[in-house]
Amino acid sequence: MMRPTLAPLDFTHDASLNSWVESANTPDSDFPIQNLPIGVFRRAGSLEFFRPGVAIGEQIVDLLAARAAGVLPADVAVTLNGCERGELNAFMAQGRVARVALRQALSQALREGSSQQTVLNTCLMPQASAEYAVPCRIGDYTDFYTGIHHATTVGKLFRPDQPLMPNYKWVPIGYHGRTSSIGVSGQAFPRPKGQTKGPNDEVPVLRPSQRLDYELELGVFVGQGNALGEPIAMDQAEDHAFGLVLLNDWSARDLQAWEYQPLGPFLSKNFASTISPWIVTMEALAPFRAPFVRPEGDPQPLPYLDSDGNRLQGGLDVELDVLIETQAMRDAGLAPQCLSQSSYRDAYWTVAQMLAHHTVNGCNLQPGDLLGSGTQSGPRPEQAGSLLELTSGGKNALTLANGETRTFLQDGDAIILRGHCDRSGFRRIGFGDCRGQVLAARG
Repeated sequence: MMRPTLAPLDFTHDASLNSWVESANTPDSDFPIQNLPIGVFRRAGSLEFFRPGVAIGEQIVDLLAARAAGVLPADVAVTLNGCERGELNAFMAQGRVARVALRQALSQALREGSSQQTVLNTCLMPQASAEYAVPCRIGDYTDFYTGIHHATTVGKLFRPDQPLMPNYKWVPIGYHGRTSSIGVSGQAFPRPKGQTKGPNDEVPVLRPSQRLDYELELGVFVGQGNALGEPIAMDQAEDHAFGLVLLNDWSARDLQAWEYQPLGPFLSKNFASTISPWIVTMEALAPFRAPFVRPEGDPQPLPYLDSDGNRLQGGLDVELDVLIETQAMRDAGLAPQCLSQSSYRDAYWTVAQMLAHHTVNGCNLQPGDLLGSGTQSGPRPEQAGSLLELTSGGKNALTLANGETRTFLQDGDAIILRGHCDRSGFRRIGFGDCRGQVLAARG
């Protein structure tokens, strides 16, 4: 096998580093100087073009302002060419070398004692004063099904004798999704309509979904693409991964049940998907790698889905939370309630395996393409990443702390996804909130 190319550790990961941006130094900050995730932003309520930025504590570094101020070295400044109107695709296409150079330059400029503090301080904007957009032009979106505990639990609801299809442990299952309805955190969308047919209905009817659900996922943004007809080998796969976001792949379960055979999801999935605004790069995630290990008795991956690097540290240790905020909670001034907690370590397939499988037939990925991980549930019932699992298909209603009950989402409900990485010897990093809200159906 070829030498693995996973992101290495360097001085930017030093846990002792602090920033002159004081809010980045609190222990529970999602955005310490060791993270430096990238996204696009503008002043809230303005008509300005969105601009590339990096999160540091409660602030944003305006990368175009930093470039104009001469803070960035010339070889780093030029990598931002093409991103002036709020699309990161041109930067993403340049791969790991460009990401590392920008990360190292900002780490040096933002650390305590930096000679660039005075100048760079003029390039900051509070996150509270900003609004965000999808960080790049997403050409294609593929949603995978890597959460084996989700797949097993849902499978039991419909196929008690065979929860997992025979191909699950051999193939990273996925389907092609829609990009036009992907929105950034804060997305609010009307309840979708579609055909549904109950077990006692003679004919289907068109109506608003009665079984609207969330799905706790991670999204993988593609950096460098590959040429049509040229598969990406496992040992090079993560060279093509730019970074991760939180992803809520909203699902209308009643529409899905009626339409999904024989070609899979359609209207039940394409009405909205919500991502967190900041892309946590593969370099920031380097300290939080985990071995890829299959349970005893499960088949090992076929050779094209296997590599030394993937076995040693193909997994990622990301802790995930789902919270709900109902309209009654907002009216009463109550905090959102946690519904479940799980970990991306439990995924059955890794980022590299998703990329390798996606291209093994010659499919060409492009900078900015998005891959969904599939719902990330844990092995215990309370670690479920969807209401479909938490309520056993709607049979067992959840009782919230304020006395409300839920089987599926009601109008006004907001779902908040959160994720973070925490390991001894390194600084905790996070993803920020991924929030979406259900509005009443239209028409």
